[in-house]
Amino acid sequence: MTSVPFGLCINTSTIRCGKTTLEEATRIASGAGYAGIEPWVDELDRYCAEGGRLEDLAQRFHDAGLRVMNLIGFFDWAVDDPVQRDKGLDEARRNFAQAQALSCPYVAAPPWHLTDERVVDLLPIAERYAQLVDIASEFDVVPLLEYWGHSKTLCRLSEALLILSECNRPEARILADVFHTYKGTGHFEGVKLLTGHSLGLLHINDYPAEPSRDVITDDARVYPGDGVAPLTEILATLARNGYTGMVSLELFNETYWAQPPDTVARTGIEKLRAVIAKALG
Repeated sequence: MTSVPFGLCINTSTIRCGKTTLEEATRIASGAGYAGIEPWVDELDRYCAEGGRLEDLAQRFHDAGLRVMNLIGFFDWAVDDPVQRDKGLDEARRNFAQAQALSCPYVAAPPWHLTDERVVDLLPIAERYAQLVDIASEFDVVPLLEYWGHSKTLCRLSEALLILSECNRPEARILADVFHTYKGTGHFEGVKLLTGHSLGLLHINDYPAEPSRDVITDDARVYPGDGVAPLTEILATLARNGYTGMVSLELFNETYWAQPPDTVARTGIEKLRAVIAKALG
């Protein structure tokens, strides 16, 4: 059997549906065979509000054989308004501290509140991302530059690559996503420029031929191999380029949410393994 260069991770959105606790998600992910997990900041906040401690949660993840790879949170790091940005950076620091407590190397940094505004000059955003990287370094964390295909700014992988090259921070990394890459441009040529150094994490998913790219939304994501995304080419390219990090299954499909989360997690990893085997076979 071909050796798999990627670690397999699950984003809790895939099994969340608002009901799965972090304790349950830990059991489900570990039982299905994942090596990593991506929780959301709001889940951590709810866990702590109910009396839990991040130190205990970190031990629970460790005992289950799971590495917390990335936190999903939202904070204003790239907006023009300095007051709004300062508040956002305060929230970023809080998220970085949560990641540090969980021995988590990454925190997602999407274009929060840039979705409705088209910013042509990305160089100021590169400077703001550099500032964010510097702040995160105080917590031994790296903010993953994430692009969103539905956003008017930072919707393309090419824009993320520009910011990465201009921020002048060697530790900077991109959070790539199959769905967002398709939504943003409709092609995957930029994946050829991602390497083991520039890519921190890949959100893996698939999408159907319909609805069309201009109207498709996150909830249309399907299991790897069940859609039309060129996943074998993407994964083969990343392997050739030296990427050996994790690929994280991130879905928001309400059809899956209606099923037992254990079933969804197991089905997801089986389909993910099949796609990887095809890509590397």
